[in-house]
Amino acid sequence: MPGIRGAGLLLLIGALLVGLFGEENIGEFSTMEAAGLMAFGGLSLLMAASIVEGFGRHWTFGVQSVAISGGILIALLVTYASREELQTVLDRAIGDIAVGRTVTTPEGEVVAARRMDGSFMVQGEVNGFEARFIFDTGASTVVLRAENAAALGFKPETLNYSVPVSTANGAALAAPVIIESLTVGTITERNVRALIARTGVLHANLLGMSFLERLGSYEVRGNRLILRGKESAG
Repeated sequence: MPGIRGAGLLLLIGALLVGLFGEENIGEFSTMEAAGLMAFGGLSLLMAASIVEGFGRHWTFGVQSVAISGGILIALLVTYASREELQTVLDRAIGDIAVGRTVTTPEGEVVAARRMDGSFMVQGEVNGFEARFIFDTGASTVVLRAENAAALGFKPETLNYSVPVSTANGAALAAPVIIESLTVGTITERNVRALIARTGVLHANLLGMSFLERLGSYEVRGNRLILRGKESAG
């Protein structure tokens, strides 16, 4: 049954690709639903080929193939019943593997998955230069690392470290700046107040309230961070 097996393998490969790289819905199905249906179809073809081949050899092999296929189907049903718990694990794994990866939905929402440490990291742009941020409602402003300042268009020699801030490592000084444009996904805000912390103070840039308060809305739903610009929220 090389033809049936080949079709089954192609469906399984397609399911893997859709699950890993799909970002938009496929018709009425989400990427995970489409991947699941493709995987189920691929496994069904492989099991059917095995059963037919087994009975072709001897009825005992056929019965054995039916029993194995039944066990696989039961395992799939159990997996489906536990899909919410599995989705939680998958979301967190995606957050760590694809650090800073964000997805924009057809409705214009910007979505990021929670990482294993519980934080959300999102990919953005500062003045047209790529930058990664930790979502932090506890930060009153956007805070950038001094180590990234030059790469983001700021001249280190012009920075005035005069604003006292509190960090996990204690009190420190930061330099006030204005970010001409800050983009996350499809959301762009201009002239955003920010601070640049001294070298060694931060391990990551912080996406704080001086950006978040300009959004239409933002929320944490399960293991997803959802950001909405004013246009998409309206």
